[in-house]
Amino acid sequence: MLDPSAISTEEDLECVLSEPYEADVELAARLEGDVIVLGAGGKMGPTLVRRIVSAIRRAGARGRVFAASRFTSARDRTAIEAAGGVAISADLLDDVALAQLPDCPDVMYMAGRKFGSSGDESLTWAMNCLLPGKVAERYRSSRIAAFSTGNVYPLVDVASQGSTERDAPGPVGEYAQSCLGRERILEHCSRRNGTRICILRLNYAVEARYGVLLDVARLVVRGEPVPLGTGYFNAIWQGDANSAAFRSLEHAMSPPAILNLAGPEKLSVRWVAEWFAKRFHRPLRFSGSESGTALLSDGSRARQLLGAPKVSTEAVCELVAIWLERGGRTFDKPTRFEVRDGKF
Repeated sequence: MLDPSAISTEEDLECVLSEPYEADVELAARLEGDVIVLGAGGKMGPTLVRRIVSAIRRAGARGRVFAASRFTSARDRTAIEAAGGVAISADLLDDVALAQLPDCPDVMYMAGRKFGSSGDESLTWAMNCLLPGKVAERYRSSRIAAFSTGNVYPLVDVASQGSTERDAPGPVGEYAQSCLGRERILEHCSRRNGTRICILRLNYAVEARYGVLLDVARLVVRGEPVPLGTGYFNAIWQGDANSAAFRSLEHAMSPPAILNLAGPEKLSVRWVAEWFAKRFHRPLRFSGSESGTALLSDGSRARQLLGAPKVSTEAVCELVAIWLERGGRTFDKPTRFEVRDGKF
């Protein structure tokens, strides 16, 4: 599914990320109308929109795909429109703008805030708690697939397979607490209005331009020490995550379903760093040692319902290596996977 050597430009990368799987096309054929992606700018939104547009076309369906965002990047808007999506510039926190969005039977909810949370906590809480309530009321009759994060879980023993959807949340820090707030607000609206929702606890999406794999690779290339305090993590190819998110619409229910979106492996920071050091022929330095706990999610339930990811960690590592060697553009948004106090 992924040939790293065949990807030489950003458009090549986005085409691969946007290529729908057969299961995506099958779902598109069953859609009852239009789809709207809220918070469609940023890292994952543009390729999700393009994936859904392509799936609908291949299915021979007639639904449109709307993409609403502030679109701080003109590039994102242009790419969405070129692919056939309908881009709408909107501040979703603005009640008038939200009310003017088109009615759609299916909603992909991606809006949220993580980076820069420390120092502007009130905006983080507004985006992650106030806005979900507004959206859930606006689209109370729709199916909603809502992105959340594995950060709502506490750090767990690294010998475990990670937190499951049945485990109690234990968010560390204001960002994670606000994300649990988002889930609770969505749950409240779902229970009150009967809105069908599927909450997706993502941990972590990766591709060539951002993600934990890129973070570790850049440290190795720069000769900087790789922190081992949080020594294990989950990763899932962004294309696999977006496909699963789209198809999770059919698992939306009231009260909300919850699914962990995470790769099948518990990845070692040490192993990943050693892989890149060997690939780049670079010396390797570490700082600290592995703690007994880490932020880990067990994604087996989502895999049972939606199938296993199609792209391996090794393939993404090779893509990241080639991308860095070619000087490819990155988003410069480090995941800060090493943070243990929840301050992002």
